Amino acid sequence: MTRRRFLIAAGAGGLGLLALRFGIPRLLRPGPARPLSGEAEALARSCFAGIDRSRMWDAHVHVIGLGTGETGCWFNPEAQSRLHPIKKLQYDLLRSSIGMTRPEHADADYVERLFALHRLANPAGKLVLMAFDYHVDENGVEVPELSPFYTPNEYVLRLASENEDALACASIHPYRKDAVSRLEAVYEAGARAIKWLPNSMGIDPASERCEPFYRRLAEMGLPLLTHGGEEYAVGFDLDQEYGNPLRLRRALDAGVKVIVAHCASFGTAVDLDASEVERAEMDAFDLFLRLLDEKQYEKTLFADISTLNQINRSGRPLREMLKATRYHHRLVNGSDYPLPTVKALFSTSKLRYSGYLTGEESRLCGEIHDANPLLFDFVVKRSLKVEEQGKVYRFAPHVFETASLFEPSIPAAAV
Repeated sequence: MTRRRFLIAAGAGGLGLLALRFGIPRLLRPGPARPLSGEAEALARSCFAGIDRSRMWDAHVHVIGLGTGETGCWFNPEAQSRLHPIKKLQYDLLRSSIGMTRPEHADADYVERLFALHRLANPAGKLVLMAFDYHVDENGVEVPELSPFYTPNEYVLRLASENEDALACASIHPYRKDAVSRLEAVYEAGARAIKWLPNSMGIDPASERCEPFYRRLAEMGLPLLTHGGEEYAVGFDLDQEYGNPLRLRRALDAGVKVIVAHCASFGTAVDLDASEVERAEMDAFDLFLRLLDEKQYEKTLFADISTLNQINRSGRPLREMLKATRYHHRLVNGSDYPLPTVKALFSTSKLRYSGYLTGEESRLCGEIHDANPLLFDFVVKRSLKVEEQGKVYRFAPHVFETASLFEPSIPAAAV
């Protein structure tokens, strides 16, 4: 290659990177939420058949913000810094996909679009809005620099009080010295669940530090929605082993109602049930299935199916959960919003090639995503199927009727 050709190629490559960095986020900016028409509307309508729309509560909805409008939200500056180009690109892609294009109005724009999408998709249902606590060290001290973002409990509680179609899922790190009193406060204020992402927050669910928190959580009957498996959506100090589903035994044995996010469908974890000499890494999904099969957790262990339709999870875990009808009464639908807005994470073509969708369903789901990514997530999951030996497997309708898990009930410890 001549020097001139090298410089031309290098210049073209540089322009390509600039286009990737600055062009793609602009292309991903969503249009206004809008209703469907024609064939796409007919497909969406058919997906609601047999489901009580008022019982459809999206069990996994993140609320994020930059702190505008006195929300108290915070996003790690490292993700917004040009000194960290990969994190900055990820941040810009997400921000563009969810419509947070006006920094001074970011928090209000996020919530406005979320509710607009929800009310067009299913105004009879509800959103379970999740707070997100800071990373906290072993001494109970907040470590913001290790936290991807922060969403205060007070903010989601306020949103729930202002919107009849929303309820609050608080987030409290169990290592805080006042964790139990914080739990009691959010319970009194109307929180219906607690959210953890142990890999990112620095929570070992098997630690005895969690014991007082578990006891009080079980007494209240509040479910704990916690991440299972490895986590890569937030790129800050991650301890992936904290996502090991077997580490949830302490919570389950305390009587806590536990919802494992994503069915622990990604990554590996150590088989803690084996002897120390024989311990080896296994698929986290297989360890989760082991827990599901244990009779003592029949009434306390559940899982949400959020992101199972993503590119990186739509292989064996999705196929197995569709076929395992014996578990369907313990599955819970959640969108993991805002992830459905990021089109690059989903491929209806891959779902078609894998036999989950027909060609027509794939095409129409693509159209639905452009109009309403929240509705898209539901329609795809309702359309998914596996055909084996003349039998068709789909997620049962009650997987999407999630209200019973979040309504006041007899505490799990008393069942």
